[in-house]
Amino acid sequence: MAFKTPDQIAVAAAAAGVKKSHLPVSKMLVGGFLAGAYIAFAGLLAVDVSAGMDRAIWGGMATLMTGVVFTLGLVLVLVAGAELLTGNMGLVPLAVLTRRAGLGLLARNWSVVLVGNLLGALFVAYVIAVRSGVVGGPDSVDGSAAAASFERLSAIATGKAVDETHAAVFLRAIGCNWLVCLAVWMSLAAEDIGGKILAIFFPITAFVALGFDHVVANMFFLPAALWAGTPGFGWGDILGNWVFAALGNAVGGVVFVALAYWFLYLRDDPATPGAAGASSDGSGTTGAPREPDRR
Repeated sequence: MAFKTPDQIAVAAAAAGVKKSHLPVSKMLVGGFLAGAYIAFAGLLAVDVSAGMDRAIWGGMATLMTGVVFTLGLVLVLVAGAELLTGNMGLVPLAVLTRRAGLGLLARNWSVVLVGNLLGALFVAYVIAVRSGVVGGPDSVDGSAAAASFERLSAIATGKAVDETHAAVFLRAIGCNWLVCLAVWMSLAAEDIGGKILAIFFPITAFVALGFDHVVANMFFLPAALWAGTPGFGWGDILGNWVFAALGNAVGGVVFVALAYWFLYLRDDPATPGAAGASSDGSGTTGAPREPDRR
């Protein structure tokens, strides 16, 4: 099975970040909508599959199963193609670090993709999950699949919007996007779809099973639970979760993936624009003055 080495992944990731940073706003928005919808579909599947799995019986298998099926979201994003904010937090900063994009382009990408992700996640939450009756509600028939899904969704949303402190959300979000961006990073190593899916599977399963916070996933779970009729929290709690999840996700992606791997593989590579010793045209020449010819 062909694959890229870590230094080759870094080069491919930087090129991907440059390409994303220069996308037209319209493509960022549509791609962002699709990614938000794909993550929401994965969240809906995770709720439905793990519904009714009593922790007294299943223990950690309930969260493990939630993580296993949630991998669908990033598989759809990376294989089908879409723009996910959390993934871009690990890729687009490389365009800035290698001096092939500025902070303005990074801010534009993140903000437009954020809006697109939010719209896609809210669409699936309201139209596909709640209005269709898939997640049920307080009046669902006891013992029905809809009732089990409502109970599971309510437990997830209440845990994130009410039980977790803002500090906990922030720290969990760091761990989340560290793993998400590693999944994106390793998927770049694969030269075939099977390899990409395998690279995605374990980090995404891990972050979900560990109960970490992913801002785009929470754009689905929390509004869906609120619209379905889960009591005990409101939009203020939801927005607070989103803010601290987004901040933590940014730290996880930028610091622990983009910055770390730029330092390891791109900072001193003379062929990389912006690297120490690289020329401004990226030719790899240092531009240092030559020794005078003493012949």
